[in-house]
Amino acid sequence: MFENLSERLDRSFKILKGEGKITEINVAETLKDVRRALLDADVNYKVAKTFTDSVKTKALGMNVLTAIKPGQLMIKVVHDELAALMGGNARELNLENRPAIILMAGLNGAGKTTFSGKLALMLKKQKHRRPLLVACDTFRPAAMEQLRVLAEQIEVPIYMEEGATDPISVAQNAIREAKAKSYDTIIVDTAGRQSIDEELMHQIKQLKNSINPDNTLLVVDAMTGQDAVNTAKEFNDRLEIDGVILTKLDGDTRGGAAISVRTVVDKPIMFIGTGEKMEAIDVFHPDRMADRILGMGDVVSFVERAQQQFDEEEALRLSKKIAKNKFDFNDFRRQIEQIKKMGNVKDLAGMIPGLGKAIKDVDVDNSAFDSIVTIIDSMTPYERENPDCLDMGRKKRIAKGSGRKIDDVNRLLKQFEQLRKMMKMMNGSKGKMLMNAAMAKMGL
Repeated sequence: MFENLSERLDRSFKILKGEGKITEINVAETLKDVRRALLDADVNYKVAKTFTDSVKTKALGMNVLTAIKPGQLMIKVVHDELAALMGGNARELNLENRPAIILMAGLNGAGKTTFSGKLALMLKKQKHRRPLLVACDTFRPAAMEQLRVLAEQIEVPIYMEEGATDPISVAQNAIREAKAKSYDTIIVDTAGRQSIDEELMHQIKQLKNSINPDNTLLVVDAMTGQDAVNTAKEFNDRLEIDGVILTKLDGDTRGGAAISVRTVVDKPIMFIGTGEKMEAIDVFHPDRMADRILGMGDVVSFVERAQQQFDEEEALRLSKKIAKNKFDFNDFRRQIEQIKKMGNVKDLAGMIPGLGKAIKDVDVDNSAFDSIVTIIDSMTPYERENPDCLDMGRKKRIAKGSGRKIDDVNRLLKQFEQLRKMMKMMNGSKGKMLMNAAMAKMGL
């Protein structure tokens, strides 16, 4: 995420390295390079120019403390301006009404249906809401089926009418259903098109007028750069949206859409998609995103993701096992699955200051855990519950069964034993968090 832009900005700030003070000349040289970096990241030209002009004005107007180097000051100014450019503060959904209605709009391929499911799951788990998914894409039966499958996967109810042709009627019937069954949130998935056309806009505008949603959200593909920004502007001009959702941001190494859309459309980015899993959804925090763009990491988001996977009952059960020195490979495997649910490992590493930059050229993803899981799965139930029984004969059988070398099995056992000792010392929920960090490091 933003990998190319981060590297370019890092090089730009080096222009000021060794300078004794900020001057109009060295600031102009730095910001010329920053503007190029933004344009290469597919940031809107006017946005890039306005941004660098604002940074220049603020940088030249500040007194440089003797303890602060010019390069550090420039990074601070750029950070604050980036955060402001992307919206300043995170925006929340309007969920006051019962039921609160969320209308999802967007073009085909942007991930609208999938994100409807992700949003429902997030509201259910984090906000303790009772969402109802509504299939209003009456033009594509496959879209209705996709939403039904997602609803089953995340265990959220869905309202759909087989063979329906009128999305307005479906939506209105769904609202009555929600009121009757006390669902407090309705997420309406609508029909998309290959491109913006009058029919699409007319239909969704009629739908919006008929159900009067509390939130109208536009889903756009971040990887399409300025096309995503232009799409957002078109929809907003005709539909008056409340916020933007950027999908596939984890695959966007440039970042132009995230940086430009707030200024061009004058609507906040509210959520971002950070992976394929249904849990891969984050609230968009402009200040944290500015941290990540400038290579400062995002520890707060990292901790929040960890907390989302935190299960108090599981932690209590694990704590008791650790106290009795009974932590086994079944427990170990469960922790691996929790880490994997947090998202892409390399994306997570980018949230830790300095680590993302250190492994930028290393090909790391969640498959880093696959060999560990394969070895554990090759053990018998008895061996998983009794790690100390693993003698040479058992190790050889496990290595053969998992398709790994005996050295790989020995390495895992050594890591596991170190982890078990550490868990014994750090018993309880703090120990669990430390274990997650240690396991993530092992995966890297």
